[in-house]
Amino acid sequence: MAKGYGNRGGMMGGGVNMNMIKQAQKMQQDMLRMQQELEEKIYEAAAGGGVVTASVTGKRELQSLKIDPDAVDPDDVEMLEDMIVAAVNEALRAAENDAAGTMQKLTGGLNLPF
Repeated sequence: MAKGYGNRGGMMGGGVNMNMIKQAQKMQQDMLRMQQELEEKIYEAAAGGGVVTASVTGKRELQSLKIDPDAVDPDDVEMLEDMIVAAVNEALRAAENDAAGTMQKLTGGLNLPF
């Protein structure tokens, strides 16, 4: 019999391969569940000391934007715009970091292209 093709872990053994397939299927199911849970989460961030607050979903969609009326200065609209951009970007980063951390836990640190 050719080397490596016996029933002790070789290609024809099947036990190792079926176990790997089951593990991969479980990981895929876990990833789908985690992805759905992440998409349902809401991430919030503030800028300007809480003057502007942005909330985004795990799908990276802006859900709400709150602006303190005292922050609205007709002579300095640019500052308000900057605070809005900062709050939205920070909320999006929070969503992205949570997703990356969750996937890393799930994959055990494997560098998978997801």
